[in-house]
Amino acid sequence: MKLKFLSIVLMMTFGFTYAQDKVKYSDEERDMLKTYFFSEGFNQPATSKVSTVILKDGSEHKGYCKGVVTKKGQIAQIVFKDSITDKKDTYDATQIKEAYLFASGWEKFGKVSQKFSNYGMGRRNSVNKLTSNDQIYFVNQKVSLKNKKDEQEFLMQLINPEFSQIISVYHDPFAKESKGFSIGGAPAIGGGVVKSYYVQKGDKVLWLPKSDFEENYEFLFGDNAEFMKKYPYKSINWDWFSALVLDYTNMSLPKDQE
Repeated sequence: MKLKFLSIVLMMTFGFTYAQDKVKYSDEERDMLKTYFFSEGFNQPATSKVSTVILKDGSEHKGYCKGVVTKKGQIAQIVFKDSITDKKDTYDATQIKEAYLFASGWEKFGKVSQKFSNYGMGRRNSVNKLTSNDQIYFVNQKVSLKNKKDEQEFLMQLINPEFSQIISVYHDPFAKESKGFSIGGAPAIGGGVVKSYYVQKGDKVLWLPKSDFEENYEFLFGDNAEFMKKYPYKSINWDWFSALVLDYTNMSLPKDQE
């Protein structure tokens, strides 16, 4: 009987301590944390819009992206048609420093259709992001795909270009998404939370699936004590990742660099 009583006391004490350690956020803070601040990820470049490729030798080429060769969705080669000479060249990712491409109209249409058939989508993918005519920024990056292969160079879409000073986040074309639910054929509610990204901090680039978030939380944010106090791991959710990267950046940069 005493042992049972002690077990109950210990469980209550642990539960009370755990509750104390969790941070409670205001409605305004939770709204911010649930907002998706990353750019939308696209997989199919447009073939009829003038794009820009900048090679490592410093030369800049304007033309049409007529095709790509990919590995695990990441661009390994670009077939590029010069906008003036009509000459076609194939550039390996190892030759390219960065590229400014456009998303395929068909892919945009498909994503907009998905948006309207899935109410909420984890507060992700505003129609403005999906239909924007802005160029998409790709960066040469050396990475081990899914943390399993030897490192290779690819062109990867940077999806936080406005706040990538410390942590750069790249689109994972093979990322899965959480599913919403619907009743009687009505538009689905919820879902649409991206389950993996590629992330760079310092010289380290890794594939970050949701299942590895806790393991890498210290690596990503642990050098900012103020941030860790405000956002301890047990108080946050994976689908807040974009807001966490944004706030970490704002809290870590000198004020004159924000």
